[in-house]
Amino acid sequence: MLTEIVAILAGFALLIWAADRFVSGAAAIATNLGVSTLVIGLTIVGLGTSAPEILVSTIASIDGNPGLAIGNAIGSNITNIGLILGITALVMPLSVASRTLMREYPLLLGVSLLSLVLVLDEHLGVMDGVILIVLLTGVIYLMYRTARQGADAELAREIIAEMPETMPTGKAVLWLIVGLAAMIIASRLLVWGAVEIASLLGVSDLVIGLTIVAIGTSLPELATSITSALKNEADLAIGNILGSNLFNLLAVLPVAALIAPGQISAEIPLRDIPVMLALTLAIAGVAWSRKGTHEIARSDGILLLVGFFAYEGWIVYSVMESA
Repeated sequence: MLTEIVAILAGFALLIWAADRFVSGAAAIATNLGVSTLVIGLTIVGLGTSAPEILVSTIASIDGNPGLAIGNAIGSNITNIGLILGITALVMPLSVASRTLMREYPLLLGVSLLSLVLVLDEHLGVMDGVILIVLLTGVIYLMYRTARQGADAELAREIIAEMPETMPTGKAVLWLIVGLAAMIIASRLLVWGAVEIASLLGVSDLVIGLTIVAIGTSLPELATSITSALKNEADLAIGNILGSNLFNLLAVLPVAALIAPGQISAEIPLRDIPVMLALTLAIAGVAWSRKGTHEIARSDGILLLVGFFAYEGWIVYSVMESA
């Protein structure tokens, strides 16, 4: 199993580096073409940070492991809220001021509910994928229009402050190509190692996708959110998580539906998506419950972490019960 573990760790490391290069190159190209910084931050960078999950799920689906792809999408959302938002709130309490995020949250909640409805029949088909892709197009247009009209000042300030440095177009194109190629190699390593470990441990690729792969592909969001929180950029920290979760459902989940449609595990609509929904609702519960403020305090971070580790324990218990 040592070779497989090394492959997974190398895949994660290369994926994180490659995703950063890919996003920097794409953002620089857009800047050089005259696209506004705010439009880039809300659309290109937001979608680019989900590129690792998209590529991992694409390769997993092509290889005949759609469970890993689905688990990656749903598990990443659970990890982003329970683990990453929980840790970030422990590091620095997060005060939400952005009106844009308050519009984005209901959208995420609605898409999460739709995802549950689509899989209640324990089948993820081509039509389900098409519905999600159409919604993705609409969301990207909405974000583009919001950015063109000028997002609220607080979020705009934070996005502009964190935009990658400008670079010559030739160098930007090079980094875009290198980043994409490296992400493909990293995804191949990661999927191979994950599938082999699942086989050796006698567990489904869904379980590996929900746990190891989901946590690993969410590591860039952890670094970004903590860094933003320490810089007192709470809106950006939470925005990264909300945006990533939205793109995971609208851009990553359809990959499995379009490439490898078919029956899915009954655990997805009965256990995994309900947990994802519960944690999504918890954001509102902890951030909007205080009269006159929208804050995620350290105590709220602890509650989110408890929820995350309870879910992970549930998965481990289910695996042991079925062994």
